[in-house]
Amino acid sequence: MAEGYGDHEGYWNHNVHYHPLVLGAVPEGCGAALDIGCGDGLLARRLAGRSDAVVGVDVTAEMVRLARERSAGLNNVTFAEADFLYPDREPLGDGRFDFVSAVAVIHHVDFGAALAAVERLLAPGGRAMIIGLARNRTPLDWALSAAGIPAAHRHRRRNGGKGHPDGMPIKDPAMSWGEIRHDAQRLLPGCRFRRHLLWRYSLTWDKPRST
Repeated sequence: MAEGYGDHEGYWNHNVHYHPLVLGAVPEGCGAALDIGCGDGLLARRLAGRSDAVVGVDVTAEMVRLARERSAGLNNVTFAEADFLYPDREPLGDGRFDFVSAVAVIHHVDFGAALAAVERLLAPGGRAMIIGLARNRTPLDWALSAAGIPAAHRHRRRNGGKGHPDGMPIKDPAMSWGEIRHDAQRLLPGCRFRRHLLWRYSLTWDKPRST
């Protein structure tokens, strides 16, 4: 797991911390990438260096406006106000993307519907990389979460504090770590689930080239 990132464009948080993990999952020769819930476009701008074309979508108009403003000059990145749960609508499309990322987005919507939409958006052989949040429910959950506190303080001091763009929606997760792992493995057979130190999980899935 990559820890830390050198350029945070003025802010650091637990989601930005795991951008290197997302970038490392981009397949070689990626043609089209999609960043779901793109916010101010930070991850989409980083994906632009690893993909021929990047689309960032967000349901919040102010985030899309900010993403376009901050991404001026990048000719292979576009942004749109769109809901990824409806992949048949522009600028999305079934089977269009070689890579789909979603960072701190899935817990805002129905989990099953979200994974189904991601599956439809991916081209055969494409890869999805989700960084998500979960709820502590068991004593082990709480113990593992407590273990992340010293690391979080250390990274916050090193990276200049925690922050996020103004206007970014925030919601607490409803599903537990165990529920997410169980449902993900049922809905996306062969996916790889991993719980990370700073209160996030990663879910990686390669869509079969044929069914």
